[in-house]
Amino acid sequence: MAGSHSDASGPDLAQGIAIADLPDGGRLLGHRDGEPVLLVRRGEEIFAVAAACSHYGGPLAEGLIVDETVRCPWHHACFDLRTGEALRAPALMPLGCWSVEQRGDRIIVGEKRKKLSPAPRAGDSGTPNSIVIVGGGAAGFAAAERLRREQYQGPIIMFSDDESLPVDRPNLSKDYLAGTAPQDWLPLRKEGFYAKNGIDLRLGAKVAELDVRASDVVLTDGTRMAFDKLLLATGAEPVRLTIPGSDQPHVHTLRSLADSRSIIAQAGTARRAVVLGASFIGLEVAAALRTRGVEVHVVAPDKRPMERVLGPQMGDFIRALHEEHGVIFHLEDTATRIGAKDVQLRSGRTIAAEMVVTGIGVRPRLGLAEAAGLTMDRGVLVDPCLETSVPGIFAAGDVARWPDPHTAENIRVEHWVVAQRQGATAALNMLGHRIPFTDVPFFWSQHYDVPINYVGHAEGWDAIEVEGDIAARDCLVRFKRGGRTLAVATIFRDGESLAAELAMERDV
Repeated sequence: MAGSHSDASGPDLAQGIAIADLPDGGRLLGHRDGEPVLLVRRGEEIFAVAAACSHYGGPLAEGLIVDETVRCPWHHACFDLRTGEALRAPALMPLGCWSVEQRGDRIIVGEKRKKLSPAPRAGDSGTPNSIVIVGGGAAGFAAAERLRREQYQGPIIMFSDDESLPVDRPNLSKDYLAGTAPQDWLPLRKEGFYAKNGIDLRLGAKVAELDVRASDVVLTDGTRMAFDKLLLATGAEPVRLTIPGSDQPHVHTLRSLADSRSIIAQAGTARRAVVLGASFIGLEVAAALRTRGVEVHVVAPDKRPMERVLGPQMGDFIRALHEEHGVIFHLEDTATRIGAKDVQLRSGRTIAAEMVVTGIGVRPRLGLAEAAGLTMDRGVLVDPCLETSVPGIFAAGDVARWPDPHTAENIRVEHWVVAQRQGATAALNMLGHRIPFTDVPFFWSQHYDVPINYVGHAEGWDAIEVEGDIAARDCLVRFKRGGRTLAVATIFRDGESLAAELAMERDV
Protein backbone atom coordinates (compact mmCIF):
# COMPACT_ATOMS: atom_id res chain seq x y z
CA MET A 1 0.00 0.00 0.00
CA ALA A 2 2.81 2.42 0.80
CA GLY A 3 4.26 4.18 -2.20
CA SER A 4 3.71 7.22 -4.34
CA HIS A 5 1.61 8.18 -7.31
CA SER A 6 4.23 10.29 -9.06
CA ASP A 7 3.63 9.70 -12.76
CA ALA A 8 3.20 12.92 -14.70
CA SER A 9 -0.05 12.03 -16.48
CA GLY A 10 -2.64 14.35 -17.95
CA PRO A 11 -2.04 17.75 -19.54
CA ASP A 12 0.96 20.01 -18.97
CA LEU A 13 -0.68 22.63 -16.78
CA ALA A 14 2.02 25.20 -17.51
CA GLN A 15 0.58 25.24 -21.04
CA GLY A 16 -2.90 25.53 -19.57
CA ILE A 17 -6.29 23.94 -20.17
CA ALA A 18 -9.60 25.29 -21.41
CA ILE A 19 -11.72 26.53 -18.53
CA ALA A 20 -14.57 24.48 -19.99
CA ASP A 21 -12.54 21.35 -19.14
CA LEU A 22 -12.88 22.12 -15.43
CA PRO A 23 -16.53 22.69 -14.50
CA ASP A 24 -17.54 23.94 -11.06
CA GLY A 25 -16.94 21.17 -8.52
CA GLY A 26 -14.70 19.36 -10.97
CA ARG A 27 -11.14 18.11 -10.67
CA LEU A 28 -8.43 17.37 -13.18
CA LEU A 29 -5.08 15.58 -12.89
CA GLY A 30 -2.17 17.10 -14.77
CA HIS A 31 1.46 18.03 -14.18
CA ARG A 32 3.77 21.02 -13.85
CA ASP A 33 7.57 20.72 -14.21
CA GLY A 34 7.30 16.95 -13.93
CA GLU A 35 5.26 16.99 -10.72
CA PRO A 36 1.71 15.60 -10.64
CA VAL A 37 -0.76 18.38 -9.85
CA LEU A 38 -4.44 18.20 -8.96
CA LEU A 39 -6.64 21.07 -10.15
CA VAL A 40 -9.91 21.63 -8.28
CA ARG A 41 -12.56 24.22 -9.06
CA ARG A 42 -14.91 25.56 -6.41
CA GLY A 43 -17.09 28.29 -7.87
CA GLU A 44 -14.82 30.95 -9.34
CA GLU A 45 -11.78 29.76 -7.39
CA ILE A 46 -9.34 27.23 -8.80
CA PHE A 47 -6.81 25.46 -6.63
CA ALA A 48 -3.67 23.57 -7.65
CA VAL A 49 -2.11 21.16 -5.14
CA ALA A 50 0.21 18.15 -5.22
CA ALA A 51 -1.68 15.12 -6.46
CA ALA A 52 -0.13 12.59 -4.04
CA CYS A 53 -1.03 12.42 -0.35
CA SER A 54 1.93 13.33 1.85
CA HIS A 55 1.26 10.28 4.05
CA TYR A 56 1.73 7.23 1.77
CA GLY A 57 1.33 8.85 -1.65
CA GLY A 58 -2.36 8.05 -2.11
CA PRO A 59 -3.99 9.41 -5.31
CA LEU A 60 -5.86 12.55 -4.29
CA ALA A 61 -7.53 12.76 -7.71
CA GLU A 62 -9.56 9.72 -6.55
CA GLY A 63 -10.34 11.33 -3.20
CA LEU A 64 -13.29 13.34 -1.94
CA ILE A 65 -13.63 17.11 -2.29
CA VAL A 66 -15.48 18.60 0.71
CA ASP A 67 -15.84 22.38 0.67
CA GLU A 68 -12.27 23.67 0.25
CA THR A 69 -10.57 20.44 1.32
CA VAL A 70 -9.52 17.18 -0.32
CA ARG A 71 -9.53 13.82 1.48
CA CYS A 72 -7.21 10.94 0.60
CA PRO A 73 -8.97 7.73 -0.48
CA TRP A 74 -6.42 5.43 1.17
CA HIS A 75 -6.24 6.51 4.80
CA HIS A 76 -8.59 9.52 5.01
CA ALA A 77 -6.04 12.28 5.51
CA CYS A 78 -7.47 15.73 4.77
CA PHE A 79 -5.80 18.80 3.26
CA ASP A 80 -6.70 22.47 2.82
CA LEU A 81 -6.90 23.16 -0.93
CA ARG A 82 -6.04 26.83 -0.39
CA THR A 83 -2.87 26.35 1.69
CA GLY A 84 -2.00 22.66 1.36
CA GLU A 85 -2.01 22.33 5.16
CA ALA A 86 -2.53 18.81 6.51
CA LEU A 87 -5.76 19.21 8.47
CA ARG A 88 -6.22 15.61 9.59
CA ALA A 89 -3.95 12.70 10.37
CA PRO A 90 -2.49 10.39 9.30
CA ALA A 91 -0.89 13.06 7.09
CA LEU A 92 1.30 15.56 8.91
CA MET A 93 3.20 17.19 6.04
CA PRO A 94 1.47 19.82 3.87
CA LEU A 95 0.87 19.50 0.14
CA GLY A 96 2.72 21.65 -2.35
CA CYS A 97 0.60 24.44 -3.86
CA TRP A 98 0.89 26.30 -7.18
CA SER A 99 -0.34 29.69 -8.26
CA VAL A 100 -3.24 29.65 -10.74
CA GLU A 101 -4.43 32.34 -13.14
CA GLN A 102 -7.11 32.62 -15.80
CA ARG A 103 -6.12 34.08 -19.16
CA GLY A 104 -9.18 34.49 -21.27
CA ASP A 105 -10.81 31.10 -21.52
CA ARG A 106 -7.75 29.19 -20.27
CA ILE A 107 -6.47 28.13 -16.84
CA ILE A 108 -2.69 28.38 -16.43
CA VAL A 109 -0.79 26.88 -13.49
CA GLY A 110 2.19 29.04 -12.56
CA GLU A 111 5.09 28.63 -10.18
CA LYS A 112 5.07 26.49 -7.07
CA ARG A 113 4.40 28.67 -4.05
CA LYS A 114 6.73 28.84 -1.08
CA LYS A 115 5.46 26.94 1.94
CA LEU A 116 3.87 29.26 4.46
CA SER A 117 3.46 28.58 8.16
CA PRO A 118 -0.23 28.52 9.03
CA ALA A 119 -1.37 31.53 11.01
CA PRO A 120 -1.91 30.59 14.67
CA ARG A 121 -5.49 30.87 15.81
CA ALA A 122 -6.19 33.01 18.84
CA GLY A 123 -6.80 31.03 22.01
CA ASP A 124 -9.56 31.68 24.48
CA SER A 125 -7.32 32.00 27.53
CA GLY A 126 -3.72 32.58 28.55
CA THR A 127 -0.92 30.72 26.77
CA PRO A 128 0.57 28.01 28.99
CA ASN A 129 4.08 28.62 30.28
CA SER A 130 5.14 25.03 29.68
CA ILE A 131 3.60 21.86 28.30
CA VAL A 132 4.60 18.32 29.24
CA ILE A 133 3.61 15.32 27.12
CA VAL A 134 3.82 11.86 28.68
CA GLY A 135 4.09 9.34 25.85
CA GLY A 136 6.01 9.11 22.59
CA GLY A 137 3.40 7.42 20.40
CA ALA A 138 0.82 8.67 17.91
CA ALA A 139 -1.05 11.05 20.23
CA GLY A 140 2.03 12.47 21.95
CA PHE A 141 3.89 13.16 18.73
CA ALA A 142 0.84 14.66 16.99
CA ALA A 143 0.32 17.01 19.94
CA ALA A 144 3.93 18.23 19.94
CA GLU A 145 3.90 18.71 16.18
CA ARG A 146 0.62 20.62 16.28
CA LEU A 147 1.75 22.87 19.13
CA ARG A 148 4.70 24.06 17.08
CA ARG A 149 2.59 24.33 13.93
CA GLU A 150 0.33 26.66 15.91
CA GLN A 151 3.49 28.64 16.74
CA TYR A 152 3.37 27.94 20.47
CA GLN A 153 6.69 29.34 21.73
CA GLY A 154 6.90 27.84 25.22
CA PRO A 155 8.83 24.75 26.32
CA ILE A 156 7.54 21.34 25.21
CA ILE A 157 8.96 18.40 27.13
CA MET A 158 8.04 14.96 25.80
CA PHE A 159 8.76 11.88 27.93
CA SER A 160 8.84 8.57 26.05
CA ASP A 161 9.78 5.29 27.68
CA ASP A 162 10.65 3.94 24.25
CA GLU A 163 14.27 3.91 23.13
CA SER A 164 13.51 4.94 19.55
CA LEU A 165 12.12 8.11 18.01
CA PRO A 166 8.33 8.17 17.52
CA VAL A 167 7.62 5.83 14.61
CA ASP A 168 4.84 5.06 12.14
CA ARG A 169 3.56 2.15 14.21
CA PRO A 170 1.12 0.67 11.64
CA ASN A 171 4.13 -0.08 9.45
CA LEU A 172 5.68 -2.25 12.18
CA SER A 173 3.13 -5.00 11.51
CA LYS A 174 2.59 -4.26 7.82
CA ASP A 175 5.11 -3.26 5.13
CA TYR A 176 8.21 -2.95 7.33
CA LEU A 177 7.65 -6.34 8.96
CA ALA A 178 7.00 -7.88 5.54
CA GLY A 179 10.26 -6.43 4.21
CA THR A 180 8.59 -4.21 1.61
CA ALA A 181 9.22 -0.84 3.31
CA PRO A 182 12.65 0.62 4.06
CA GLN A 183 13.59 1.61 7.60
CA ASP A 184 13.76 5.30 6.74
CA TRP A 185 9.97 5.30 6.28
CA LEU A 186 9.48 4.54 9.97
CA PRO A 187 10.35 7.70 11.94
CA LEU A 188 7.44 10.15 11.99
CA ARG A 189 10.17 12.80 11.82
CA LYS A 190 13.95 12.57 11.63
CA GLU A 191 15.98 13.25 14.76
CA GLY A 192 16.81 16.83 13.72
CA PHE A 193 13.13 17.79 13.71
CA TYR A 194 12.91 17.81 17.51
CA ALA A 195 15.92 20.07 18.09
CA LYS A 196 14.95 22.35 15.22
CA ASN A 197 11.47 22.80 16.66
CA GLY A 198 12.50 23.07 20.28
CA ILE A 199 10.82 19.82 21.34
CA ASP A 200 12.70 18.37 24.30
CA LEU A 201 12.22 14.67 23.50
CA ARG A 202 13.54 12.44 26.27
CA LEU A 203 13.75 8.81 25.20
CA GLY A 204 13.95 5.97 27.69
CA ALA A 205 12.35 8.25 30.29
CA LYS A 206 10.03 6.49 32.70
CA VAL A 207 7.45 8.59 34.53
CA ALA A 208 6.68 7.28 38.01
CA GLU A 209 4.03 9.75 39.18
CA LEU A 210 1.83 12.68 38.24
CA ASP A 211 1.85 14.98 41.25
CA VAL A 212 -1.42 16.76 40.49
CA ARG A 213 -1.28 19.03 43.53
CA ALA A 214 2.19 20.37 42.69
CA SER A 215 1.69 20.19 38.88
CA ASP A 216 4.83 18.09 38.60
CA VAL A 217 5.81 15.00 36.65
CA VAL A 218 8.07 12.73 38.72
CA LEU A 219 10.46 10.38 36.91
CA THR A 220 11.60 7.02 38.29
CA ASP A 221 14.99 8.57 39.15
CA GLY A 222 13.28 11.19 41.30
CA THR A 223 13.62 14.06 38.82
CA ARG A 224 10.70 16.50 38.91
CA MET A 225 9.42 18.51 35.96
CA ALA A 226 6.83 21.24 36.48
CA PHE A 227 4.04 21.69 33.94
CA ASP A 228 1.40 24.27 33.23
CA LYS A 229 -0.58 21.94 30.93
CA LEU A 230 -0.07 18.20 30.52
CA LEU A 231 -1.10 15.61 27.96
CA LEU A 232 -1.36 12.02 29.12
CA ALA A 233 -0.74 9.85 26.05
CA THR A 234 0.72 6.68 27.53
CA GLY A 235 -0.97 4.41 24.98
CA ALA A 236 -1.44 0.70 25.46
CA GLU A 237 0.79 -2.30 26.03
CA PRO A 238 0.45 -5.86 24.77
CA VAL A 239 -1.33 -8.36 26.97
CA ARG A 240 1.34 -10.88 27.89
CA LEU A 241 0.86 -14.62 28.18
CA THR A 242 1.34 -16.25 31.55
CA ILE A 243 1.50 -19.89 30.40
CA PRO A 244 4.64 -22.00 30.97
CA GLY A 245 7.38 -21.06 28.51
CA SER A 246 5.94 -17.66 27.57
CA ASP A 247 9.03 -15.84 28.90
CA GLN A 248 11.48 -17.46 26.46
CA PRO A 249 13.49 -15.28 24.02
CA HIS A 250 11.81 -16.77 20.91
CA VAL A 251 8.37 -15.63 22.17
CA HIS A 252 7.57 -12.12 20.92
CA THR A 253 4.98 -9.40 21.28
CA LEU A 254 4.74 -6.52 18.78
CA ARG A 255 4.41 -2.93 19.88
CA SER A 256 7.74 -1.15 19.40
CA LEU A 257 10.34 -0.82 16.67
CA ALA A 258 12.63 -3.04 18.76
CA ASP A 259 9.89 -5.71 18.83
CA SER A 260 9.48 -5.57 15.04
CA ARG A 261 13.24 -5.82 14.50
CA SER A 262 13.45 -8.79 16.84
CA ILE A 263 10.73 -10.64 14.91
CA ILE A 264 12.42 -9.81 11.58
CA ALA A 265 15.77 -11.09 12.86
CA GLN A 266 14.31 -14.41 13.95
CA ALA A 267 12.22 -14.76 10.78
CA GLY A 268 15.51 -14.90 8.88
CA THR A 269 16.30 -18.33 10.33
CA ALA A 270 12.94 -19.72 11.50
CA ARG A 271 11.11 -22.09 9.18
CA ARG A 272 7.88 -22.21 11.15
CA ALA A 273 6.10 -19.73 13.42
CA VAL A 274 3.05 -19.87 15.63
CA VAL A 275 0.96 -16.69 15.96
CA LEU A 276 -1.25 -16.70 19.05
CA GLY A 277 -4.35 -14.60 18.44
CA ALA A 278 -6.38 -13.84 15.30
CA SER A 279 -6.53 -10.08 15.91
CA PHE A 280 -5.60 -7.42 13.37
CA ILE A 281 -2.03 -7.36 14.67
CA GLY A 282 -1.81 -11.16 14.80
CA LEU A 283 -3.02 -11.62 11.23
CA GLU A 284 -0.94 -8.75 9.85
CA VAL A 285 2.08 -10.46 11.44
CA ALA A 286 0.98 -13.75 9.86
CA ALA A 287 0.78 -12.08 6.43
CA ALA A 288 4.18 -10.42 6.87
CA LEU A 289 5.83 -13.71 7.92
CA ARG A 290 4.27 -15.54 4.96
CA THR A 291 5.69 -12.80 2.68
CA ARG A 292 9.08 -13.69 4.17
CA GLY A 293 8.55 -17.38 3.42
CA VAL A 294 7.94 -18.58 6.98
CA GLU A 295 5.31 -21.29 7.55
CA VAL A 296 2.65 -19.81 9.84
CA HIS A 297 0.13 -21.43 12.19
CA VAL A 298 -2.48 -19.18 13.84
CA VAL A 299 -3.98 -20.34 17.14
CA ALA A 300 -7.00 -18.48 18.54
CA PRO A 301 -10.03 -19.19 20.74
CA ASP A 302 -12.38 -17.53 18.26
CA LYS A 303 -14.68 -19.36 15.87
CA ARG A 304 -13.65 -16.93 13.11
CA PRO A 305 -10.84 -14.39 12.79
CA MET A 306 -11.89 -10.84 13.70
CA GLU A 307 -15.58 -11.75 13.88
CA ARG A 308 -16.09 -9.57 16.97
CA VAL A 309 -15.13 -6.43 14.99
CA LEU A 310 -16.03 -7.28 11.38
CA GLY A 311 -18.79 -9.88 11.68
CA PRO A 312 -19.00 -13.47 10.39
CA GLN A 313 -18.98 -12.76 6.65
CA MET A 314 -15.79 -10.72 6.74
CA GLY A 315 -14.32 -13.17 9.25
CA ASP A 316 -14.83 -16.07 6.85
CA PHE A 317 -13.29 -14.04 4.01
CA ILE A 318 -10.22 -13.11 6.05
CA ARG A 319 -9.66 -16.73 7.02
CA ALA A 320 -9.97 -17.85 3.39
CA LEU A 321 -7.61 -15.08 2.25
CA HIS A 322 -4.92 -16.18 4.69
CA GLU A 323 -5.45 -19.84 3.85
CA GLU A 324 -4.91 -18.98 0.16
CA HIS A 325 -1.48 -17.74 1.24
CA GLY A 326 -0.69 -20.89 3.19
CA VAL A 327 -1.62 -19.89 6.75
CA ILE A 328 -2.86 -22.84 8.83
CA PHE A 329 -5.56 -22.00 11.41
CA HIS A 330 -6.20 -23.74 14.74
CA LEU A 331 -9.38 -21.98 15.87
CA GLU A 332 -11.43 -22.55 19.02
CA ASP A 333 -8.15 -23.59 20.65
CA THR A 334 -5.51 -22.00 22.87
CA ALA A 335 -1.89 -22.60 23.79
CA THR A 336 -1.18 -24.20 27.18
CA ARG A 337 2.62 -24.45 27.04
CA ILE A 338 5.44 -23.12 24.86
CA GLY A 339 8.50 -25.31 24.52
CA ALA A 340 11.89 -24.52 23.01
CA LYS A 341 10.73 -25.70 19.58
CA ASP A 342 7.00 -26.35 19.87
CA VAL A 343 3.67 -25.10 21.19
CA GLN A 344 1.22 -27.36 23.00
CA LEU A 345 -2.51 -26.68 22.58
CA ARG A 346 -5.45 -27.28 24.88
CA SER A 347 -6.84 -29.71 22.30
CA GLY A 348 -3.78 -31.91 22.82
CA ARG A 349 -2.12 -31.04 19.54
CA THR A 350 1.54 -30.01 19.46
CA ILE A 351 2.81 -27.62 16.74
CA ALA A 352 6.52 -27.51 15.96
CA ALA A 353 7.76 -23.89 15.79
CA GLU A 354 11.04 -22.01 16.16
CA MET A 355 9.32 -18.70 16.94
CA VAL A 356 6.07 -17.56 18.55
CA VAL A 357 4.36 -14.17 18.24
CA THR A 358 1.54 -13.33 20.64
CA GLY A 359 -1.19 -10.95 19.49
CA ILE A 360 -3.85 -11.50 22.13
CA GLY A 361 -4.75 -7.86 22.61
CA VAL A 362 -3.53 -4.75 24.37
CA ARG A 363 -4.52 -2.97 27.55
CA PRO A 364 -4.38 0.78 28.13
CA ARG A 365 -1.61 1.99 30.41
CA LEU A 366 -3.70 3.61 33.12
CA GLY A 367 -1.45 3.32 36.19
CA LEU A 368 -0.32 6.97 36.25
CA ALA A 369 -3.86 8.28 35.81
CA GLU A 370 -5.32 5.99 38.47
CA ALA A 371 -2.61 6.86 41.00
CA ALA A 372 -3.09 10.58 40.31
CA GLY A 373 -6.80 10.30 41.14
CA LEU A 374 -8.15 11.17 37.68
CA THR A 375 -11.74 10.06 37.08
CA MET A 376 -11.67 6.65 35.36
CA ASP A 377 -14.17 4.56 33.40
CA ARG A 378 -12.32 1.64 31.79
CA GLY A 379 -9.95 4.36 30.61
CA VAL A 380 -9.30 7.99 31.50
CA LEU A 381 -12.62 9.82 31.32
CA VAL A 382 -12.35 13.09 29.38
CA ASP A 383 -14.80 15.81 28.34
CA PRO A 384 -15.56 16.61 24.68
CA CYS A 385 -12.38 18.72 24.54
CA LEU A 386 -10.30 15.80 25.90
CA GLU A 387 -9.69 17.42 29.30
CA THR A 388 -9.66 15.08 32.29
CA SER A 389 -11.32 15.64 35.66
CA VAL A 390 -8.24 17.66 36.68
CA PRO A 391 -8.16 21.03 34.89
CA GLY A 392 -5.09 21.47 32.74
CA ILE A 393 -4.50 17.72 32.31
CA PHE A 394 -5.66 16.26 28.99
CA ALA A 395 -5.67 12.67 27.73
CA ALA A 396 -5.59 11.33 24.19
CA GLY A 397 -5.16 8.07 22.34
CA ASP A 398 -5.60 4.54 23.65
CA VAL A 399 -6.11 5.65 27.27
CA ALA A 400 -8.90 8.21 26.67
CA ARG A 401 -12.62 7.49 26.93
CA TRP A 402 -14.49 10.38 25.37
CA PRO A 403 -18.13 11.32 24.69
CA ASP A 404 -18.64 10.29 21.07
CA PRO A 405 -21.35 12.34 19.34
CA HIS A 406 -21.94 9.63 16.72
CA THR A 407 -22.93 6.82 19.11
CA ALA A 408 -23.98 9.13 21.99
CA GLU A 409 -21.82 6.90 24.20
CA ASN A 410 -18.50 7.26 25.99
CA ILE A 411 -16.07 5.22 23.91
CA ARG A 412 -12.39 4.30 23.98
CA VAL A 413 -10.80 3.30 20.68
CA GLU A 414 -7.37 1.83 20.01
CA HIS A 415 -6.80 3.22 16.50
CA TRP A 416 -3.63 4.94 15.28
CA VAL A 417 -5.45 7.67 13.33
CA VAL A 418 -7.81 8.41 16.24
CA ALA A 419 -4.80 8.80 18.56
CA GLN A 420 -3.10 11.19 16.13
CA ARG A 421 -6.22 13.29 15.64
CA GLN A 422 -6.90 13.42 19.37
CA GLY A 423 -3.32 14.50 20.02
CA ALA A 424 -3.74 17.39 17.58
CA THR A 425 -7.08 18.42 19.11
CA ALA A 426 -5.66 18.22 22.63
CA ALA A 427 -2.80 20.48 21.52
CA LEU A 428 -5.24 23.16 20.38
CA ASN A 429 -7.22 22.88 23.60
CA MET A 430 -4.09 23.12 25.76
CA LEU A 431 -3.55 26.46 24.01
CA GLY A 432 -6.90 27.71 25.28
CA HIS A 433 -9.29 26.67 22.52
CA ARG A 434 -12.42 24.70 23.32
CA ILE A 435 -12.65 22.48 20.26
CA PRO A 436 -14.69 19.29 20.79
CA PHE A 437 -13.24 16.10 19.34
CA THR A 438 -15.91 14.96 16.88
CA ASP A 439 -13.94 12.96 14.28
CA VAL A 440 -15.44 9.69 13.10
CA PRO A 441 -13.09 6.86 14.14
CA PHE A 442 -11.13 5.34 11.24
CA PHE A 443 -8.62 2.54 10.83
CA TRP A 444 -7.18 0.43 8.05
CA SER A 445 -5.75 -3.05 8.00
CA GLN A 446 -3.61 -4.68 5.32
CA HIS A 447 -3.54 -8.40 4.50
CA TYR A 448 -1.23 -9.22 1.60
CA ASP A 449 -2.57 -7.02 -1.22
CA VAL A 450 -6.01 -6.57 0.34
CA PRO A 451 -6.71 -3.35 2.32
CA ILE A 452 -9.68 -3.13 4.67
CA ASN A 453 -10.92 0.37 5.60
CA TYR A 454 -13.26 0.85 8.54
CA VAL A 455 -15.08 4.03 9.56
CA GLY A 456 -17.31 4.51 12.58
CA HIS A 457 -17.52 2.47 15.76
CA ALA A 458 -19.80 -0.48 16.41
CA GLU A 459 -19.30 -2.42 19.62
CA GLY A 460 -22.47 -4.33 18.80
CA TRP A 461 -25.02 -4.52 16.00
CA ASP A 462 -28.32 -6.17 15.17
CA ALA A 463 -27.91 -6.22 11.38
CA ILE A 464 -25.12 -6.46 8.83
CA GLU A 465 -25.78 -5.36 5.25
CA VAL A 466 -23.38 -6.38 2.49
CA GLU A 467 -23.18 -4.53 -0.83
CA GLY A 468 -21.09 -6.15 -3.53
CA ASP A 469 -19.13 -9.38 -3.15
CA ILE A 470 -16.79 -9.90 -0.20
CA ALA A 471 -15.12 -12.95 -1.78
CA ALA A 472 -14.49 -10.95 -4.97
CA ARG A 473 -12.78 -8.26 -2.84
CA ASP A 474 -15.24 -5.58 -3.88
CA CYS A 475 -17.64 -4.76 -1.09
CA LEU A 476 -19.13 -2.36 1.41
CA VAL A 477 -20.38 -3.80 4.72
CA ARG A 478 -22.67 -1.78 6.99
CA PHE A 479 -22.95 -2.54 10.71
CA LYS A 480 -26.33 -1.30 11.93
CA ARG A 481 -28.22 -1.06 15.19
CA GLY A 482 -31.83 0.06 15.40
CA GLY A 483 -31.78 0.87 11.69
CA ARG A 484 -28.83 3.28 12.06
CA THR A 485 -25.45 2.70 10.45
CA LEU A 486 -22.76 2.73 13.15
CA ALA A 487 -19.79 1.60 11.06
CA VAL A 488 -18.81 0.72 7.50
CA ALA A 489 -16.06 -1.62 6.31
CA THR A 490 -14.92 -1.61 2.69
CA ILE A 491 -12.56 -3.51 0.43
CA PHE A 492 -11.41 -1.63 -2.69
CA ARG A 493 -14.26 0.87 -2.38
CA ASP A 494 -12.22 3.80 -1.16
CA GLY A 495 -14.54 6.50 -2.47
CA GLU A 496 -17.52 4.93 -0.74
CA SER A 497 -15.55 4.68 2.50
CA LEU A 498 -14.88 8.43 2.34
CA ALA A 499 -18.54 9.12 1.55
CA ALA A 500 -19.63 6.98 4.51
CA GLU A 501 -17.31 8.94 6.79
CA LEU A 502 -18.72 12.25 5.56
CA ALA A 503 -22.31 11.02 6.00
CA MET A 504 -21.55 10.05 9.63
CA GLU A 505 -20.03 13.48 10.27
CA ARG A 506 -23.09 15.22 8.88
CA ASP A 507 -25.45 12.94 10.78
CA VAL A 508 -24.43 14.44 14.14
